[in-house]
Amino acid sequence: MKRFKKAFMALAAVGILSFAAGCGGSETSNEGGDTTDSGAEQVTLKLAHSGSETHQYHVAAEKFKELVEEKTEGNVSIEIYSNATLGSEAEAVEQILDGTIDMTTVAADSSFANTVPEMNVFGLPYLFRDRDHVYATLDGEVGSSLLDIVNEKNMVGLGYWEVGFRHLSNNASEVVNPEDVQGLNIRVQPAPVWEAHMKALGANPTPVAFNELYSALDQGVVDGQENPLPTINSMKFYEVQKYVSLTAHTYSPAIVVMSNRAYDQLNEEYREIVRAAVAETTTYQRDFLFEKEEEILATLEDSGVTVTEPNREAFAEATKDVKDTLSQQVPQTLIDDILNVQ
Repeated sequence: MKRFKKAFMALAAVGILSFAAGCGGSETSNEGGDTTDSGAEQVTLKLAHSGSETHQYHVAAEKFKELVEEKTEGNVSIEIYSNATLGSEAEAVEQILDGTIDMTTVAADSSFANTVPEMNVFGLPYLFRDRDHVYATLDGEVGSSLLDIVNEKNMVGLGYWEVGFRHLSNNASEVVNPEDVQGLNIRVQPAPVWEAHMKALGANPTPVAFNELYSALDQGVVDGQENPLPTINSMKFYEVQKYVSLTAHTYSPAIVVMSNRAYDQLNEEYREIVRAAVAETTTYQRDFLFEKEEEILATLEDSGVTVTEPNREAFAEATKDVKDTLSQQVPQTLIDDILNVQ
């Protein structure tokens, strides 16, 4: 499986930050806030995500916590809540919009795409050539322009952590060609692109909340799902799935956003620290997850999962028209801009 390492690295974390104390200037704090003896503000941020303590989200959350607390000398502390204890991804997005939650990170092409339709672009099959193409897109002008669109939706786009290249798993049969997926009930994220994607393969797209997916697979509510290798590993989906096909059909970034209310309450120093910590966490998480891939593949095989290399050219051909069904959500100019990234 070593030969798959570059093509299928899954990197990726969902976070929710909410203030336990208001933020003001460096010498004063808003009502309810605490200060140190030197007058520096003390802020507690709650960061919640829908993954387990070994999920990509948690890898990023822990690093983000470390960096923020270090850079603020402990004046900003991070409390991490995993396993969707503060709500599903869809609920987190809603709470960002109404300002009841301060910060979250979710898969950009999931329920987030219902608020920012352009993010459906990340659900388009075989849009990216490889991992380098993904990072050049996210770290360049295209990624920046998408964050600008996020900024118009009553929230602040801070950057991208990683979910990763997505692969198909199921509990029915080995998948090598598109026709092997026909008739299967496949869990999808609640976004238009995923319904179109699975229908193009002849599968039955079935939306299931991420925090309910393990039980849905275990109980046979759905036959399979599609997620990056680190997700399949960290959420232990391999316990209830017999087959994994390395389709690498899409790449999902984890968009990192903050509500306008929360961002406005942060002083400039803390804003810069949060932004810098998000960016540094991105690099750390990508490298960390890349090094984990061979270990994950070994875990799957040791657990009795059949891992196959599918006919990706056939999958790309079968799903080539998915983009046409999303012309209202995803402009052709955006697709062209991504294809032209070098």
